[in-house]
Amino acid sequence: QLQLVESGGGLVQAGGSLRLSCAASGHTLTNDVVGWFRQAPGKERVFVAAINWRGGTFYNASMKGRFTISRENAKNTVYLQMNSLTLEDTAVYYCAAKLRFLSSLVSEYEYWGQGTQVTVSS
Repeated sequence: QLQLVESGGGLVQAGGSLRLSCAASGHTLTNDVVGWFRQAPGKERVFVAAINWRGGTFYNASMKGRFTISRENAKNTVYLQMNSLTLEDTAVYYCAAKLRFLSSLVSEYEYWGQGTQVTVSS
């Protein structure tokens, strides 16, 4: 059973950077897509970025340029580098996994981590 654990969240000032990690266990990420999503209080879960096993990427257009997704297969880990953070980036960030094809749809992802809180202060 695939398990995903996020880490790297925390409190950061506006304009700062954070790198989130999503570590997978119980299954080697080979034919999988890993995505990052975020959910602010009282709002729906929103797609941030996804990466497939060949390193192909897909971004929420509103975040592309500030956020970069990458993976390190040897460590079975996917990262989300977030730069130039704003107050609007405050949310719980989740990683999720699905098979084969890149997607932005929450409903298509089968496995989810517990999330990591990112808080951006002014």
